[in-house]
Amino acid sequence: MIHVFCSQRGTGKTKSLIKLANAKAEKAKGTVIYIDDDKGPMFNLDSRIRMIITDDFKLKDYNEMYGFLCGILSEDYDIETIFIDSLCNIISGNLEDAAHLFLKMEKLAHNYKLEFYININADYSEIPLFLQKYAA
Repeated sequence: MIHVFCSQRGTGKTKSLIKLANAKAEKAKGTVIYIDDDKGPMFNLDSRIRMIITDDFKLKDYNEMYGFLCGILSEDYDIETIFIDSLCNIISGNLEDAAHLFLKMEKLAHNYKLEFYININADYSEIPLFLQKYAA
């Protein structure tokens, strides 16, 4: 399942995502992943959460993000939850271009019984229609 949190920058989405990630880590039987473009949240995350900093990998577009997610899943068999903070900061492109990524992520979520939680810096009224079904 995919959950998208959307609102403008500076409204506390990252703090809420970190709090949710920490709560998931307390109850998780498998691995919880937190993906961000910088090390900022590192010291606020539970030590059981695997943090991945995408800046080290220079991801450019949504296809590369999908390949990146597949690589993470191929390395670890027991991933339960993946958090992605500020998707639009990680890769370039506009949200309309993300439709294929979200369709592929839906399949990953279904096939691997995953949950995705994603922060997007945009108001609900500004996001494309395909994203509105994921908005939390």
